[in-house]
Amino acid sequence: MDDPSTQYVSATSLITLTKERDELKDTKIPEIAKRIDEAKQQGDLSENAEYHQAREDMSWAQGRLQELEQIINNAQIFSHQKNKGGVVALGSNLAVMMNGQTKTYTIVGPHEINPAKGFISNESPLGEAFLGHGEGDEVEVTVPSGKLVYRIVSVS
Repeated sequence: MDDPSTQYVSATSLITLTKERDELKDTKIPEIAKRIDEAKQQGDLSENAEYHQAREDMSWAQGRLQELEQIINNAQIFSHQKNKGGVVALGSNLAVMMNGQTKTYTIVGPHEINPAKGFISNESPLGEAFLGHGEGDEVEVTVPSGKLVYRIVSVS
């Protein structure tokens, strides 16, 4: 069973997340700290909108930094290599048929989802339902409007 703290990311995504973390630590948080210090020097903080906005920005930046640290420290890299087993796994590209229409998906970690490109999370109901199935399998997914049945056409 997977460790619940494991964060599945591609190598490209890990680079992007690391750059974001470094920019927050090295640039944004120091800039916000400077804004807070400058706002404090203006006097009465109770009515200082700049001070309150800077504090909100700092709170968000520190929270995001913690989130990024957690993701990076628990990252397990997966690749989008050709799937030799024909079974849907993290990184798989698959074509499915539903109601006579073919759709394509790529199973990715939750930090890389992009429904417009067909990138679905391995943790989403649809992504989770596809995992472990192969070509020709029918997969049933329960959604708020009922049950949908997908037939896996190909896995790569």
